[in-house]
Amino acid sequence: MVDTPAPYQPTEGTPIVDIRKLWTVFTTPGKRFVVHQDLDLTVMQGEVLSIVGGSGTGKTVLLRQILGLERPAKGEIHVLGQPAAELGQRGAASRIGMLFQHGALFSAFSVLENIAFPLRELRTLPAALVREAAMVKLQMVGLKPEDADKMPSDLSGGMIKRVALARALVMDPPLLLLDEPTSGLDPESSDGFVTLLRSLHRDLALTVIMVTHDLDTLFELSTRIAVLADKKVIVIGPPKDVIAFQHPFIHDFFLGERGQRAMELLREYPFAV
Repeated sequence: MVDTPAPYQPTEGTPIVDIRKLWTVFTTPGKRFVVHQDLDLTVMQGEVLSIVGGSGTGKTVLLRQILGLERPAKGEIHVLGQPAAELGQRGAASRIGMLFQHGALFSAFSVLENIAFPLRELRTLPAALVREAAMVKLQMVGLKPEDADKMPSDLSGGMIKRVALARALVMDPPLLLLDEPTSGLDPESSDGFVTLLRSLHRDLALTVIMVTHDLDTLFELSTRIAVLADKKVIVIGPPKDVIAFQHPFIHDFFLGERGQRAMELLREYPFAV
């Protein structure tokens, strides 16, 4: 039996995530790859922090380390007041919701069974209560009660994302991690999902850490952006400040041809500056 953790109560000014001097190193026969070197990152309560960087900069790896699924070679990661390596103990991992890039639904489970899975794993709640909680989250992400018995193979890409999001939120975590949340969605589905994320962030008082390469999503949701390059966070701040930072990756990523439409969004959503 897994104990349900007590709610995390941060004191004013205490980071939700605090990373210090982190090293990520991968080794293969005869080779050693340093992905992160003395990386520092702080995430405060209530913000939406987006992480961007080029291929191979370890964005998803960093999410997995925050979640406690991987351990860095050196350095410290504290999440919700405790070392990330201890998150799996006493059910503490339930304090973090994770939306994986492709949803990662269980193909043999129905929609409702997928959403309910984390609660069922606790083995402390009656089945009727688990089902009721899962139904609440299903409707919270914009799905209908009649979708509950569908199988993942019957769902569109947008519905898969919503089911995965409902599962990530079923334990009411204070921290939500998003890995490319709008990847693979058509523009209409992407816009709808971003609107949903914005409303859930506000209504549930979530702290969100998001990895994305989609500039529309980035500017519509982010309160701050952290840029990974040169094996560390080279700049972190509001979108307007990050774009002004002089670095080749930032110039190519934000100010190239594909960034022009997203820059219009920056002016449309002044809260992001």
